[in-house]
Amino acid sequence: MEITDRTYVSIDYKLTLDSGETIDQTTEGKPFGFIVGTGQIIKGLEDAIIGKKQGDTMNITIEPADGYGEARADLIREIPRSNFPQDMEIQPGMPFQAQSPHGPVQFMVKAVNDETVTADFNHPLAGEKLHFDITIQEVREPSIAEMSTMNAGGACDCDSNSSGTCGTCGGCS
Repeated sequence: MEITDRTYVSIDYKLTLDSGETIDQTTEGKPFGFIVGTGQIIKGLEDAIIGKKQGDTMNITIEPADGYGEARADLIREIPRSNFPQDMEIQPGMPFQAQSPHGPVQFMVKAVNDETVTADFNHPLAGEKLHFDITIQEVREPSIAEMSTMNAGGACDCDSNSSGTCGTCGGCS
């Protein structure tokens, strides 16, 4: 069976960056499963596996536009240091989650001084080329239970946009 829209697929994968750093990978015997076309994986990876079959292996490079988007300068903001607990030691590279009027938001500290914290609200992989080594373990029709999970909001239901991310879930396209 070939991978098409709305098929269930499970893969073993290793994700690396141009630097060679491994960002994520499956554990042996525990492939990652998803339903194609439901926003569970990035657009570039989904596009690359369409038409493939169980047992296929491939090395795929996903450009930022088809991954998590380009890093955007307008998503780097200066936040007054006084908005953070006074006794909190804040260091560049620290991830944070804060509450906004629209719900939780995540950001990475880029710099800190006595007056401000420079916060980067881009996805951590924005602007990065993504290199996947993949083995397709299974391709089949999804079960009724798997499809009902999708219909009940178990996955992102968002449209592709220019940033490569979805506002409601932060990581699908």
